[in-house]
Amino acid sequence: MTGYLGSYATLGLLLVASVLFFVTAFSANRMLRPARPADPWGKRTSYECGLDPVGGDWAQMQIRYYVYAYLYVLFAVEAVFLFPWALVFDRPGFGVTTVVEMGVFVAVVALGILYAWRKNILRWT
Repeated sequence: MTGYLGSYATLGLLLVASVLFFVTAFSANRMLRPARPADPWGKRTSYECGLDPVGGDWAQMQIRYYVYAYLYVLFAVEAVFLFPWALVFDRPGFGVTTVVEMGVFVAVVALGILYAWRKNILRWT
């Protein structure tokens, strides 16, 4: 398939093939599954290590889990920013500018960590 419309024809064939695969997979699932999957008593009750569940299904989550997840994301973004910086730093004409940019970035991250440390956010008690 060449020419101007060749790319669109390829894309159209790919979309048709993916829709056919989707429909075939879900049709096969519906035909091969058991007719009445929830017949046995207790099939849909929650299972906790062989014990009957006790209490309600609502539990409170502490905010510190989200704080640690946020700090992880912060350091992951910092690492993603550090690697390209290390590659560009060695090129001519980028030395002073990249050092200043990285200094500002690391200072902001350090201030955030210092703030978290002073507020005892990082203490797990």
